[in-house]
Amino acid sequence: MNAHHTLWEYQLKAEDSGQKYLSILLHKFHFSLRLLQRLKQGERVWVNGNFTYLTARGKEGETLSIQLFSEEETNIPGENLPIDILYEDEYLLVVNKPVGQVVHPTHRYLTNTLGNAVVGYWERKGEPRLYRPIHRIDRNTSGVVIIAKNQFAHQQLAWQLERGHIQKRYFGFVEGVIPENEGIIDDAIGFAPDSFIKRQAQPDGQLARTHYRVLHRYPKATFLEFILETGRTHQIRVHCEGINHPLLGDDLYNGDTTLLSRQALHSSMYAFLHPATGLPMVIRAPFPEDLRNLIKSLNSENSPGK
Repeated sequence: MNAHHTLWEYQLKAEDSGQKYLSILLHKFHFSLRLLQRLKQGERVWVNGNFTYLTARGKEGETLSIQLFSEEETNIPGENLPIDILYEDEYLLVVNKPVGQVVHPTHRYLTNTLGNAVVGYWERKGEPRLYRPIHRIDRNTSGVVIIAKNQFAHQQLAWQLERGHIQKRYFGFVEGVIPENEGIIDDAIGFAPDSFIKRQAQPDGQLARTHYRVLHRYPKATFLEFILETGRTHQIRVHCEGINHPLLGDDLYNGDTTLLSRQALHSSMYAFLHPATGLPMVIRAPFPEDLRNLIKSLNSENSPGK
């Protein structure tokens, strides 16, 4: 086996005896049929060090090995850009995305994106890979972004994300004082009329549910923690505007830009199961400097003489 590729291994247990390897990988470890087809064609499924067919049946104690695709060409040009790495292993790269950076190149943002930065980082390490972010956050939202380093990791995390098994927490500052200590915003979201960017709450939109908890109240603002059950585009921004407490700095959704020129929103924590080990992972991103300065400004509004 090629040492440059990631090797996934599993030792069969008693309940696996007599099961086809295909069934074990499909139902126990949620490998996709598409990935298994690629592995089959590349002869990348092994038992006790020898190639095997997926239709063969396993025995307790056998070591099932998968040689995962890691070295793959990408059409995203790498760039030597700063990258703040929160966690990395052979399956995952988790970064703290800065404000103003797009997660993935688009026709409007061809360079200086997180994708360009990550590909450039891998190129400098001699690890050509496809760029596979598990999720996206808005250009002017800072914080945690998870990137899979191979197709298996991407598929495993996407499976968790689709089923709501990944916990997502954000910090945000909204206009006005929210009296309730916690609450749930349960408004469906769709496109705003005549806009390809802006969203709005509408009854026939996609289900969207945001939990919030008050962390601190200022004279004219509230510091909140958000927990997302769903991951709709602009979800927190739309929901905050919908309860008449838009995020500070969010000019698209009628937020006050006096103290901040971007939405006061930070992707603070993601919790999930590691795609290979199944162990719980909790990744946190520290507060960016502009939000620390915002706190100072909000505190100063409450000082004597203000």
